[in-house]
Amino acid sequence: MIQTQLIFCGDNLAKLREIPDESIDLIYIDPPFNSNRNYEVFWGDAKEKRSFDDRFGAVEHYIFWMRPRVSELYRVLKKTGSFYYHCDWHADGYVRVLLDQVFGADRFNTHVVWKRTSSHNDAKRGFGNLSDSIYFYTKGDNHVFNVCYQEYTQEYIESNFKYCDPDGRRYSSDNLRSPNPRPNLTYDYKGFKPHPNGWTISLEKMKEWDSQGRIIFPATPDGRIRVKKYLDEMSGIPVGNVWTDIQQLSSQSAERLGYPTQKPLALLDRIIKASSNPGDVVLDAFCGCGTTLHAAQNLGRRWIGIDVSPTSCRVMAKRLEDHCFIKEGKDFWVRDLPKTVPELRKYPAFEFENWAVNALNTVIANGQAIANRAKVGDMGIDGRIYPVDTHKEKAQGQDLFGEMDRWFPVQVKQQTREGGKVGRPDIDNFQTAMKRQRRDKGFFVAFDYSSDALREVARAAREESLEIIPITVQEILDEEVHYRI
Repeated sequence: MIQTQLIFCGDNLAKLREIPDESIDLIYIDPPFNSNRNYEVFWGDAKEKRSFDDRFGAVEHYIFWMRPRVSELYRVLKKTGSFYYHCDWHADGYVRVLLDQVFGADRFNTHVVWKRTSSHNDAKRGFGNLSDSIYFYTKGDNHVFNVCYQEYTQEYIESNFKYCDPDGRRYSSDNLRSPNPRPNLTYDYKGFKPHPNGWTISLEKMKEWDSQGRIIFPATPDGRIRVKKYLDEMSGIPVGNVWTDIQQLSSQSAERLGYPTQKPLALLDRIIKASSNPGDVVLDAFCGCGTTLHAAQNLGRRWIGIDVSPTSCRVMAKRLEDHCFIKEGKDFWVRDLPKTVPELRKYPAFEFENWAVNALNTVIANGQAIANRAKVGDMGIDGRIYPVDTHKEKAQGQDLFGEMDRWFPVQVKQQTREGGKVGRPDIDNFQTAMKRQRRDKGFFVAFDYSSDALREVARAAREESLEIIPITVQEILDEEVHYRI
């Protein structure tokens, strides 16, 4: 049995090649679009400038990059499995051709149109692009599909369920005429004759419904018997291929993490409910901020996620812990995050900063380290550590911790001016930042420290009562040193 509840960090092409043939029940991907735009991503307002610039150039390059990945996804999908490819207008026509080539045109199932936004005011020379495309393919004829329903609108209810029982229970009046001739269902009931085709139900069922008060008898002898269809027993309207009832996340949405193309949890809920059953394996090879994993976990599915960004993988892990109440290392695992100093030295600066602040939680015994939430102008502070006994309560217009003033600053240095070691000027700058924030204790993370830097740390503690705790990357990787807040 394939191992699940895993987040893999790395190139998804390499990771997919490690997954066995035909082992996945449902695949959903939302790859970066060929958009010729740059995004600045701030994870939950944490400072991370992650560029989603157009790596692919022309559309042809994008499709060339995606083709081997789609081929691997086809390989790992079960014969009973389903595949969903989410894209926008920039390359959707090319994507459709690619999927027809890999899966076969006869395996195309549905083109879902998701209306993700309202009309654009800037649509001056054409119609606004308000929707995304989600292409649904299957690998065989016996794929799982569970019909999904959406709630009736009030207008629909008032138009179709316009009758009420004395207790206020709404119902519609439906005929009992068989669409085709059914001699075995042709009988009189209480003097009322059926349609020449017969009834839709047996005499036993007719008596049962009559005893329940569900039968509507006509006012005239030549009328037809009808049946009550109660509103509270209806599932709703079967969902079609145009989805207008799932709203795009707003800037004020509680589930929003700051990821520029983050999709609503409700969107993945619908896809996973429709094309998998509890216990099935769901794969997302472009995890982003982990919406697919969140939905799959909530719905009792097994799952595998892949993303190239270490910061993204850490965000996913925190999201699963915070919202699904499962624990990394016990209920799920993050694999292939960088584990050596040389690998971390090669990290982009923003990735290293986020890794360092999040990784501090492995060596702090009773505090929670969180990346700085300032988008710009961090004033020399890259993160904060809060005591674990602090009650987190968000106040309007303030940060996650409201007016709470119990926190300790964190400074992270990857590149320094003294041959890779933090020097005295770096410590001086951090002292200034601490004093500006009126902090008397802070944490510094770096690969190494010069002797001058350590002497300045000691002097500040002795003469100014400023406690700076220098932590090396190697200490974090060893996960052996524990600092108490």
